[in-house]
Amino acid sequence: MRENCFVTGGTGYIGQHLVALLTSRGHPVTVLMRKPDTLPELQALIDRHGGNARLLSAVAGDLSKPDLGLSAEALRRMQQAKVVFSLGANFAWGLSLDEARAVTVNGAVAVAQLAAGHGSRLLMLGGFMLENHAHLQRVGVDLSVPARTDWPAVYRRVGGYEGSKLEAHFKVLACMQALGGELTIVHPATVCGHSQTGHILPAQPLAELIRNLASGKLSAIPGSPEHWLPVVPVDFLVELMVAAAFDPEQAGKQVLALDARTPNLPGMLELLAGSLGVRAPTRCMPIGVLRWLLKIPGLPTLLNTSPESLDFIQTTRFDTAASKTLALKHRLEWPDLQASLQATARYVASA
Repeated sequence: MRENCFVTGGTGYIGQHLVALLTSRGHPVTVLMRKPDTLPELQALIDRHGGNARLLSAVAGDLSKPDLGLSAEALRRMQQAKVVFSLGANFAWGLSLDEARAVTVNGAVAVAQLAAGHGSRLLMLGGFMLENHAHLQRVGVDLSVPARTDWPAVYRRVGGYEGSKLEAHFKVLACMQALGGELTIVHPATVCGHSQTGHILPAQPLAELIRNLASGKLSAIPGSPEHWLPVVPVDFLVELMVAAAFDPEQAGKQVLALDARTPNLPGMLELLAGSLGVRAPTRCMPIGVLRWLLKIPGLPTLLNTSPESLDFIQTTRFDTAASKTLALKHRLEWPDLQASLQATARYVASA
């Protein structure tokens, strides 16, 4: 069945591939854009990603504005959506609390309120760190009563980007529970390139890691041999998102999109280095030491590494049973992860 969909964050990396998949399956998609006059450029990208740009349209809006800054006609378009996909976020390291909240938190809550108001299913993109409950408690999230969390303190510990993702999650949950809206959340691991083409945008964390490896800036392995950076190929992520969004049984559920076969960080770096034709680092540097070094003025820029990125490298393992069950139900095949990482490295090297 072809259903109308509404997407925020549709111009971003995951958003592009999501819109391409939805339109390739015949779903008309409306994307919220601050500059809708650039729609032709997005349509060209969607066609290149295998979508159907003729099914893509846009409305003017801004996640940082009340009611998303939508006109009456744009609101009507949103109300026609069977599923609203909430992907919008301000992604950058070093964001202030206000900068991060304006889009990632306030925008997500506004999207949730509108979706619940007209009965659309909301598919929200979260993050895999929300499944690491020990980490959430360490950084100050009150899991028993999230509303009691001192969010400014959390932001100071994890940075603006991750702090806003955590706050948005709990505030959207509370909003949808209060309004009785239908919500499904997908928590992606660090996103790697397309499993076939390797396509990835330059600002993605994995692309930054690959460039550091290729340039020799990554002289030591962050953490220990037990640390890892869990990943998921972007094409499989959006397949899982669409499956969850249209599956009635996934209402009220949270799905972890993470490939448990991701190698530990030394193994991943060795694999990526082989595709780049460089030597992988062999010695490890404790995360605490690296975090301390990155406090030295100028060093984060020199190493092209932000202290905020270090929290995603961890030893925690995750339960992926729910995502495996969902994938099996919808006959989704997990891509060859080794080939996906190699394709990503080649794409970054050729860009």
